[in-house]
Amino acid sequence: MPIRSDPLDELTIPDGTTVEEHDLVTGGDVIVGGQSTVEFGVRGDDVMAGERVTFGGHIEAEGDCRLDMWSEVEEDVLVGGDAYLGERAQVGGELKVAGNVDIGDDVDIQESFEASGHIVIRNPMPTVVFLVVYLSQLLRIGEEEAAEDLASQLVEADDEEAQPVVIPRGARVSDDAWRVSTPARVGDDCRLHGNVRAEELTVGADNTIFGSLRARGDVFVGEDTEIKGDVTTRNGDVSVARGATVWGDISAEDVELHEHAIVEGKIRVSGELTQVRDALGPERDDSEDEVDDESADEPANAQTHETDSDVAESESEPADDAVDESPAEPRTDEAADEDGSVDEPTGTDDEPAEVDGVAADGAEETDEPADDETALAVESRETVEAELDGVVPMMGGRPDHSENGHDEDAELAEVE
Repeated sequence: MPIRSDPLDELTIPDGTTVEEHDLVTGGDVIVGGQSTVEFGVRGDDVMAGERVTFGGHIEAEGDCRLDMWSEVEEDVLVGGDAYLGERAQVGGELKVAGNVDIGDDVDIQESFEASGHIVIRNPMPTVVFLVVYLSQLLRIGEEEAAEDLASQLVEADDEEAQPVVIPRGARVSDDAWRVSTPARVGDDCRLHGNVRAEELTVGADNTIFGSLRARGDVFVGEDTEIKGDVTTRNGDVSVARGATVWGDISAEDVELHEHAIVEGKIRVSGELTQVRDALGPERDDSEDEVDDESADEPANAQTHETDSDVAESESEPADDAVDESPAEPRTDEAADEDGSVDEPTGTDDEPAEVDGVAADGAEETDEPADDETALAVESRETVEAELDGVVPMMGGRPDHSENGHDEDAELAEVE
C-alpha cells in the first residue's frame, strides 16, 4: 500500500465476516477510525479504535485491544493479550485482561477490573498519533520502504492470515445501516444485516446481505450473492454477476446483468441495459463424457439380445388362465414343445429360425430347456414332410403320442 494513501479511506469487510446476534464477528483484526460509531459488539483478533469511538455492545479481543481517549464501550471488554485505554475512556461493564494493562487518566470502569499482568496508570499516546509520529520519523530518516511495510502491516495481512475489518473515520455501523463516506468493499462468504451506504460499493461472491445497497458511484454484485433489498446508484452503473439474486429493484444509469442472474423487481435505467452471456456455454462434466464413451463401446445388440431371450422364455411358458379345450388342428408351419405351447418359426427354408433358445447360426443356447430335458434339433420343413410321407405331426418330446403324432389329452395354450 502506498504510504501517502490513507489506510482508513475505505470500508473493508473481509471474507467470512458475519453479524451474529448484534455482534460483528471476524477471524482477523478490527480497525475503527476516529469519531465512528459501532452500534453492536465486536469479536476479533486485535481490536484498535481511534479517538471518540463508541461501541454499542461488548468487545472480545483474542489478542490486544487499544482504545484511544474519549472512547466508550457500553458493555464488557475482554482481552486475551494486552490492553491500552486512553484518557477518559469509559467501559460500561467489566474489564478483564489476560496480559498487561496501560490506563490513562480519568478512565471510568463501571464494574470489576481484572488483569493478570502489570498495571500502569499513565497517559499513553493515542494509537493514531503514535503511528503518525513513528511513520514520520521513518520518512525523515529516508526509510520510506520500511514505512510502507509498516503501513501495509496495519491494514493488510499475509496470505495465511485473516484480513482485518476496517471501518473508516466518521462511519456509523449498526444493524440498520452501514454508512460511510468512502468506498466500501465486502469480501466473500459474508453475512451482514443492514443497508450499506457508500461512495462506491463492491460486493464479493457467496454473500447474503439483509438490506439494500446504495452508492453515489458504481455498484458491483458478485457471483451467487443475495441482496435482500434494492440496489441503487445516483451517478454510476450497476453490474450483477452470474448466479446473483437481487430481491428488489435496480436503479442506475447503465445496468449489466448476467443471463443467469435473477432480479425480483424492476430495473430502471437512464442509459443501456446489457445482458452478459457465457461465451462457451455451460460447462460439461467430464464424468458424463466417460459414461458416453463407455456406452458407445458396448455392442449395439447387447440389450436387444437380452430382450429377445426374455420374450422367447416368456412365450414358451403355457398360460394357465387361457386354455383351448377344442382339439388342435395340425399346422404345417408351427412346432409344439412338450408343454403344448406353439412357437412360430421366423426363418426361411434355407435358414432355420431360433427355437427354444437355439440360434439359427448355431450359437449356443442362452436359456436352459424346461424340466432339464435336452432341446430338440430343428430340421427343415421338407425333411420332416419326406420322412413322415406327407403327414405333418405336432412335434413333441413325450413317447406316448398317438399314431398321427398328436397327443389327444394334451392341453394347448391359446396361440395369439
